[in-house]
Amino acid sequence: MSALSNSADASVPFSEGEVFPPSIVQKDSATYFMARLASNGNLLLGLRGSAEGFNVANRDSNGNFLSPLTPANAAALRKRLPWLNPVPLGLKASFGFGDRIGLATPGHIAALRSADPQGQLAPILAQQSVRENTRTGRTPQQVLDDATWAVFLSGWRKPWGADADHVKEVSDLGDFVQAGYTFYTIDPSDHVDNRADAATIPELQAAVANLPWALLETKLSDTQAFYSRQSFRADGFTLAFNNEILLRALAKYGAAIAHTRTLALALGAASVGQSFDLEMSVDETDTPTSLQEHFFIANELTRLSVPVNSLALRFVGKFQKGVDYIGNLAAFEKEFVRHAAIMSHFGSYKLSIHTGSDKFSLYQIIARHAAGRVHVKTAGTSYLEALRVLARHEPALFREILDLARGRFEVDRKTYFLDANLARVPAASTLADADLPSLLDQFDARQVLHVAFGSVLSSFGDRLHPWLEQHLEQYWAALESHFIRHVSPFVR
Repeated sequence: MSALSNSADASVPFSEGEVFPPSIVQKDSATYFMARLASNGNLLLGLRGSAEGFNVANRDSNGNFLSPLTPANAAALRKRLPWLNPVPLGLKASFGFGDRIGLATPGHIAALRSADPQGQLAPILAQQSVRENTRTGRTPQQVLDDATWAVFLSGWRKPWGADADHVKEVSDLGDFVQAGYTFYTIDPSDHVDNRADAATIPELQAAVANLPWALLETKLSDTQAFYSRQSFRADGFTLAFNNEILLRALAKYGAAIAHTRTLALALGAASVGQSFDLEMSVDETDTPTSLQEHFFIANELTRLSVPVNSLALRFVGKFQKGVDYIGNLAAFEKEFVRHAAIMSHFGSYKLSIHTGSDKFSLYQIIARHAAGRVHVKTAGTSYLEALRVLARHEPALFREILDLARGRFEVDRKTYFLDANLARVPAASTLADADLPSLLDQFDARQVLHVAFGSVLSSFGDRLHPWLEQHLEQYWAALESHFIRHVSPFVR
């Protein structure tokens, strides 16, 4: 398969297992490679020449130093091979590949190589939120290191990024900064006032009066004067603000803009000497972001010099985990065209599509109108592909996982917007082995299995992870096929 294809003739003698040919690097009189032991399937770092700076476990009969995949060894390898370090991606079209298990990235890279050989899309290969880290028991450093080893194994030499996803508080930043992340998704959704859409004018005026105006570096009268004295032209239409529209935008998003600025300033102070991309995400809110609200957010961030590279809005319709878009496609396209025009008006950021996995009915629409200014974020679908492979080859373990997911659904669903109906997900005991993989194509089962990932990894991670290590090629092949469908529409 393409994840393991060898583009060079380099080889190293290694008699205790297999070497991944794309990983072989000869640099400064040393040779580095990734190998897998035949005895237990464990992955390890191999070195020929000097092993100074690495923690070496032993040496094989061919003279190779064999080193475990530790954080210290990942850091040492990043120093020697600079392309193993994530970098900011700027306004280039990009695609985020979440990996909740830590083994998926070679499959993601394989899909990119197959669907996008010219490199039109830049990948985010380390991407996990604070919430996901809590549920999986991983740290930002572990997520970044897993991506490092996968980039090395796959021989990926193009730029890639690392996303500290859904950062909500200043206290969330430190571990990501220390690990060297290059993309920060600020999530101020806790500061979005969803009541603003239905509030009365007096209620709006009271809410706006209590905004943190010092952080916004303006006052209400100046804001009203700016937005009321002019209309704003985007490609093909004009936006105007009356007092009610402005009050609703201020009440709904004013505190979120202030919080975004607070986190951006804290991030800048903590990341002295490091460059990064910044995203503001308001997708996890109750109501869609209107065109005027989009313009207002972008304009206020620009006025405050918050260096946002991408905006994740709450679009019309339903973006739910692991399933296609739910809503009217014509209505989505009509609205998205205008959001894309507002983005073009400012010219300083791209539109970010959160919960972007499996939205196959939308990809052509988004790609056509975003014109290369887009970031798509996926996560749980890679975990679901792991379960698909498991269902095909290890049905007994999959049955245990299915029953746990069904039992945990009402608890684990609480932080997600879902339409899944547990009654439509059969118990494992009612299904034949041959029927299990088809659950990964069923709407309700996909969502039930998806949101239970933390519970599943907590209970079965010590069995699931080693099993996947023994079946990496099947997992990577499934991911390659799955993500070619995701990536291809964005390749022009």
